[in-house]
Amino acid sequence: MLGIVGPIGMPELIIILVVALVIFGPKRLPELGRSLGKGIKEFKNSTSELTEHLKEEEPAPAAPPTVDKAEKVE
Repeated sequence: MLGIVGPIGMPELIIILVVALVIFGPKRLPELGRSLGKGIKEFKNSTSELTEHLKEEEPAPAAPPTVDKAEKVE
């Protein structure tokens, strides 16, 4: 969806920050950012563990079948 609207620029980020500051207040905003960062870190760790687990379980690709050359019949 961002491809249609375009990338988020500095003015948009400032507006989002001001709205968050008004809604949550200056005392709660650092705590909110900290918990959001921990959540993102936990999500990244979980996804990397899952991909490693799936790679371990993935069977090795089978060797392609070999074809013997046919002998020439005269």
